[in-house]
Amino acid sequence: MTAAPGVTVVVCAYTLDRWRELELALAGVLADPVPHDVVLVVDHNEELLARATTRWPDARVLPNTGARGLSGARNTALREVRTDLVAFLDDDAYPTGDWLAELLAPFDGADVVATGGVAHPVWPDVARPAWLPEELWWVVGCSYRGQPDSRERVRNVMGCNMAFRTAPLCAIGGFNPDLGRVGIYPVGGEETEACLLLGRLDPSWRISFVPTAVVRHHVTPNRTRFGYLVQRSYCEGLSKATLARQAGAGAALATETGYVRTVLPAAVLRELRHPRGGGLAAAAGVAVSVLAAGVGYARARVVPASLRPERQPLPSLVGNPG
Repeated sequence: MTAAPGVTVVVCAYTLDRWRELELALAGVLADPVPHDVVLVVDHNEELLARATTRWPDARVLPNTGARGLSGARNTALREVRTDLVAFLDDDAYPTGDWLAELLAPFDGADVVATGGVAHPVWPDVARPAWLPEELWWVVGCSYRGQPDSRERVRNVMGCNMAFRTAPLCAIGGFNPDLGRVGIYPVGGEETEACLLLGRLDPSWRISFVPTAVVRHHVTPNRTRFGYLVQRSYCEGLSKATLARQAGAGAALATETGYVRTVLPAAVLRELRHPRGGGLAAAAGVAVSVLAAGVGYARARVVPASLRPERQPLPSLVGNPG
């Protein structure tokens, strides 16, 4: 692989309920000084598609031509990308500082196949829940305590703020529709599987964490409810079980095993030392999250979901992956 001469930024959207957030995301992307193409994919919503096409004439606004959901929308974009690099930003996140330049900088190394940045929360007009310590901020789609905090090689990237070399990503079939979020149903893990498959395709490739590539990620009010913690954690267990079947438990769960064994116990002990400052609620949140994820994982292992046939490489407009 060679250094990439260009990049396409992809944003996927599915609902008019996030129109204000989508405007912030596109404003940040379109104003970025790094030369780039912009693709906005609308997931099976004709009203949103029409409105977005009128609102952003400088972007390529496309309907999702694949399976409903985030993975199908991202794969639709991949089929249209003409640049060697492709970056992904969530529709409810917006870039800060030199986001794109920082996210792309590691690709100067020919062995870097993917990069991922940081997502800081933008809380709604309600207090941050006492039962949600920073170790659980992944539940609301943000960076969390226990993640790397310096530039280093990592297993996978965070879906709301990531970039890839386009040809290798197409070569593995893009993102798995069995794992990607569909509407508000909080399943995930498709970017983790993509990173694992890239490592299998060529073990010499590196995935780089970039702490200076920062986005702000909106947290919707429904995600501050205790029921969402339970649902999201349960779905995380489902996703990890699917990953374990497809990639092997060792590769799929290595990072999570260390997180559960070291990061979460330390969080519980810390919070229990301060029970009057919301510590009991935070410790309970950790316990409930682990339990819900375990139930989801066990259920999916006992009653595995019906998976689609093995994915084929996506057609790429930028050449071969090697």
